[in-house]
Amino acid sequence: MGSSAEETGLARLAATVERLRAELDEARRAADDRALVELAKGILVERLRCAPAQAAAQLATLAARTGRSLTELAADVVNRTTPDPVTDRVTTPTADAEAGGGAAGVRLRTAESAALGAADVQAAAHAVLETALLPIGATAVAVWAAGPDTSLTLAGHAGFGAEEAGLWRQVPPGLITPATSTLLQRRTLWHDRPGPPSIGRHQLTGGRVTALARVAGRVLGVLEVCWPEDHPQPTPRLEHQIEALADLCALTLNAPGPPGHADAALAELAHLADSLPDPAFVLVPHLDPRGDVADFRIHHANGPAAVRAGGLLLEAYPFAAGELLARVEHVHATGEPFHAADMSFTATSASGVSITRHGGSVLLVRRDLDDQARLLEHAQRLGRIGGFEENALTGEITWNAQMFSLYGLPPDARPVPLERLRDHVHRDDEVAVGLFLRAVLHHRRPAATAFRLERPDGVARHLRVVAEPAFGPDGRLTAVRGAYQDVSPQHWTEVALAVTRDRLARTERQSAARNRLALQLQHAIMPPSHGRMDSFGLRIAVRYRPAQKEDLVGGDWYDAVVLPSGCVLLSVGDVAGHGVEAATGMVVLRNALRGLATTGGGPAQLLGWLNLVARHLADRMTATAICGVYDPATRVLRWARAGHLPPILLRRARGTELPMVKGPLLGAFADAVYEEGRLQLEPDDTLLLYTDGLIERRDHNLRHAQDRLLAVASRTATTLDHRLDDLLTHCNSDTDDDTCLIGVHVR
Repeated sequence: MGSSAEETGLARLAATVERLRAELDEARRAADDRALVELAKGILVERLRCAPAQAAAQLATLAARTGRSLTELAADVVNRTTPDPVTDRVTTPTADAEAGGGAAGVRLRTAESAALGAADVQAAAHAVLETALLPIGATAVAVWAAGPDTSLTLAGHAGFGAEEAGLWRQVPPGLITPATSTLLQRRTLWHDRPGPPSIGRHQLTGGRVTALARVAGRVLGVLEVCWPEDHPQPTPRLEHQIEALADLCALTLNAPGPPGHADAALAELAHLADSLPDPAFVLVPHLDPRGDVADFRIHHANGPAAVRAGGLLLEAYPFAAGELLARVEHVHATGEPFHAADMSFTATSASGVSITRHGGSVLLVRRDLDDQARLLEHAQRLGRIGGFEENALTGEITWNAQMFSLYGLPPDARPVPLERLRDHVHRDDEVAVGLFLRAVLHHRRPAATAFRLERPDGVARHLRVVAEPAFGPDGRLTAVRGAYQDVSPQHWTEVALAVTRDRLARTERQSAARNRLALQLQHAIMPPSHGRMDSFGLRIAVRYRPAQKEDLVGGDWYDAVVLPSGCVLLSVGDVAGHGVEAATGMVVLRNALRGLATTGGGPAQLLGWLNLVARHLADRMTATAICGVYDPATRVLRWARAGHLPPILLRRARGTELPMVKGPLLGAFADAVYEEGRLQLEPDDTLLLYTDGLIERRDHNLRHAQDRLLAVASRTATTLDHRLDDLLTHCNSDTDDDTCLIGVHVR
């Protein structure tokens, strides 16, 4: 009885909440309708020169005579007296000819009132969905703010859960979604299901449409509308409505700043242009009657530009009507900066161009090519860099002015050939300079070195030289080009850092001592020698190859031992990391596995226990491993893997990998589950167990390395030892990691 009463109370409470929500939605829609009606009343007051009460009565009378609602009539009044993009969307011949044009106008005007009255983009998204999109069957909407690198930020949404919206808060560049497709193609796109990944794709699997959100030609973002099933048949009228809603959302993305903010930003940009040495123009978009960008007005031009402000860009530079104007429009629309070293600016000259967007304006900077050469000369002087070129065919040597300054020679002196450089360097640097000259002049490859130059005026300077040979189409040496840089300040900085180097050397010695300790510990447990075992019808051979560098001493291990049950335990493993920690972790896991194996547990159970050891008894280490238990009586091998590469079976001169049974690496998960595989071995079978140090390469993927291992393992070998030696020799890994290898031959 009590339970039934409680359920009845909850049902009544839910019904009350639902009723209040419906009333709130109805009140919100009524407020939006009232805003539209008040706007129409204001238009009638201005046009008819009447009082507000008379305008209201006039609207009511017209609505009664035409049989239309007050909201529809108000939308019609606004559309016919207010030319704007929304009016264009619903009063085109196409829109009027299609059914529902009047309803579309009401929805758009109501959505406009709601969106402009919204506090932020999130509220605007809810308003657009409720007033304009739910009537055409859409159930969700997302408003994306576009970045200059084609990235997207979710600025507002409606119809999606908070958790789903959090997952799609940011869309990086390069990820193709419906919104990024529209951003890249610059047009409205309809997406059938299944479409590319996007917000809510797992819940809302229906069709979608995406449209650009633009203000005065600037693309600020993308509107994405979602349907639960297939989207409606695309028509010009429906597409116009979607684009109008997208432009309404753009207004919320382009929320105005404080009073005077735009003027202050333009003044600051003009001040920046005045500080530039190159001709610079501050451009603002010039719109046509439809609101599209037709040209750009020169709001400000600095002194080097020598152009009067206030005119249009095409009037001042008619040749900009081609590529230059298109580039300016693209930067203004997308915010993506543009730079070019050579672009036609006038009929007779080409210039370097830099175009960037700042708010709603564009900064255009022109760099004449002659000015660039001047700036390069200044940069070489300030950076104390001199350039040279020696013609290998004629012997002619060309120096720039800074080269004579570096050598302490007068400008009319004869340049010093590169092969005579040793005559001008400190005697302690002659060997380094000789190696540099041999690399460039004999081996004919780029080289660089640092040395002390002894100038005729007795001043010694620390220089760095870099040179490269140049070859003709026939492969003959044609020239040697290079540069010198005075690095004396850097040299004295290096001298000042000598104490720091001494401290670092002391730290390195301590690190080397730790590495030697790890190596000694590893060798004590895993001696790098040839081990073998002949028993129970098996011939077992092992190889262990330690890392060549002491700082790469790792945690690879192998083991082959006879258990009290008469079975043979075979295992290999690899502890993550290097150094003392990896070596000690290897000792812990190897000995733990030996002890656990005496219980008689199967390989999967042994790895499950070993996983607990790795997580709780060994400082949360991670490792991979293969564990196998061989029964000599039945010749059955049971085995399991923990994130390790599977063993290789050689049978009748053919090598294959055992199936990849499931098993995560040790120490990764507390509740890890390991599968167990079974293999019936036959006489003359050979089984290979190995660690990844045998096959890893930096220049190939793992699959390529495994195929290479199978090819080498399938070669004919006279003995098991020879086979293991061949694997170590011909499996050309290049990571210098530890390597463990076990070979098991069934006799």
